Amino acid sequence: MMIQRVLYLAAAILVILGLKSLSSPKTAKHGNTLAGIGLGLAVLATFVTGVPHHLGWILLALLIGSGFGAWGARAVQMTDMPQMVALLNGLGGGAAALVSASEYLGAPGESTISVLLGTLIGAVSFSGSLIAFGKLQGLLSEKALVLPGGRAIHGATLVAAVAAGAWVVMGGGPPAFALFSLLSLALGVALVVPIGGADMPVVISILNSFTGLAAAATGFVLQNPALLISGTLVGASGTLLTQLMCKAMNRSLSNVLFGGLGAAAPGPAGGGSGSAVQHRPVRDLSAEDAAVLLSNIGSLIIVPGYGMAVAQAQHVTRELADLLSARGVDVKYAIHPVAGRMPGHMNVLLAEANVPYSQLYDLEQINADFERTDVALVIGLNDVVNPAARHDKASPIYGMPILDADKARHVLLVKRSLNAGFAGIDNELYYDPRTTFLFGDAKKVLTALVEELKSTA
Repeated sequence: MMIQRVLYLAAAILVILGLKSLSSPKTAKHGNTLAGIGLGLAVLATFVTGVPHHLGWILLALLIGSGFGAWGARAVQMTDMPQMVALLNGLGGGAAALVSASEYLGAPGESTISVLLGTLIGAVSFSGSLIAFGKLQGLLSEKALVLPGGRAIHGATLVAAVAAGAWVVMGGGPPAFALFSLLSLALGVALVVPIGGADMPVVISILNSFTGLAAAATGFVLQNPALLISGTLVGASGTLLTQLMCKAMNRSLSNVLFGGLGAAAPGPAGGGSGSAVQHRPVRDLSAEDAAVLLSNIGSLIIVPGYGMAVAQAQHVTRELADLLSARGVDVKYAIHPVAGRMPGHMNVLLAEANVPYSQLYDLEQINADFERTDVALVIGLNDVVNPAARHDKASPIYGMPILDADKARHVLLVKRSLNAGFAGIDNELYYDPRTTFLFGDAKKVLTALVEELKSTA
């Protein structure tokens, strides 16, 4: 038992250090390795007190899980990481719910409240994460599905789950527990289906927190300190990250969950920046003209968004930055917290393209630099660079912290079209006198721009 306790302690310490290291892009890879080793030690601790029951099934599960993990790490594209994270969140929550269920069925009446909490939170995380995965993968519509009496459905499902849980506590047995589990799964679906794709970073964060809390509850039931500590840490970090995401969108968590941005209908056309898209004239450039502009600048801020991820343009973006840096241009990247489909999405994509960490700046670090910058190159972004957020009180994004790209001397905006973002509103930046468009697929447009710059060298 002493060896097992030492292994659990070592596992907990490594998980804590790993999570701490994940707070910085420079140390994130090292932190991921530390946490992985810690979890490996926790698994190893299971075997040190003797051969566990059903060893064959345990080894088969380890083999299958390790195989899928290794395959996913190599086969899943970086642009699909949000879906991968959502799926892994769901599997973690589902595993916690299954462990809680097995404990109840094996010893009814023992730690019933903890078992019910683990099952409820784990099942909500599992089903909710599957819905999030479906939205991100395109299997389900990313638009918010506004259900008739949506809040009433949420409330009724929660009340029914609590009632089923009370039935379990009063000795309802397996039928009551099965009903409780099904209602918990339904609650996860009901919570996530009405949320639009723009809110997925917050949804992923809160579901990650749920998974951690479910694991902590399971650790309490199993009296497993490593699971209890790691689950609590994941739950706490997920909660803090959720708060940061909400702050970055200037919205409350209740507004995201029960009145999401994606569910808001656009205002009437012609009604200001809070209205639907107005097809007003804009200025556009050819790749050749844009190359001439970039050949005569001293500073550039690249503002990447989801459009860059969809086009898989991160590598050519880095090539463009390297080309200009070699000519003496001061190049920086401005990263908005909710620019992608999960927290840190843009950082992950740029890291894959080997963009130096020293060039990446958060919103608070970079905003003051825009007014001293020659060109802001905005790639596939919309709402988080919309100046309406600063002054238009009628706009649904009013008060949301944005990147001040409009304050640069010139703005090059790479987009496929003038379509609105997830807020469903027009973007004032489109019509700013300093803004010019490079229309088309981001990868193709930037590749043409790089070729033109090379030809002018």
